[in-house]
Amino acid sequence: QVQLVESGGGLVQAGGSLTLSCAASGSIFSINTMGWYRQAPGKQRELVGEVTSSGGTNYGDSVKGRFTISRDNTKNTVALQMNSLKPEDTGVYYCKVFGRSRGVDLYYRDYWGQGTQVTVSS
Repeated sequence: QVQLVESGGGLVQAGGSLTLSCAASGSIFSINTMGWYRQAPGKQRELVGEVTSSGGTNYGDSVKGRFTISRDNTKNTVALQMNSLKPEDTGVYYCKVFGRSRGVDLYYRDYWGQGTQVTVSS
């Protein structure tokens, strides 16, 4: 199995910055896409940003130009730099990995972290 550990959430004022980090560990055979999703109270989980193994990125429309996603393939980590934060960025941020566990998964599948709370005050 693949385990994901997130860190870096917290409380920040509007206009501030935060960096989230996620580390994948366990019996990893291969990781394709790594990314971040978020869920605000009463809303569906939505894409924040994702990055492929070759470095291609994709962002949700609401964060384009403010957030930057990056990954370290040698360490199986992904980071999300969040700038110019707004109150509407508040929510639980989840790390997601599309990968295969050695000896367990026949196909690539999604693995999710436990989530980290980000609260942006106005």
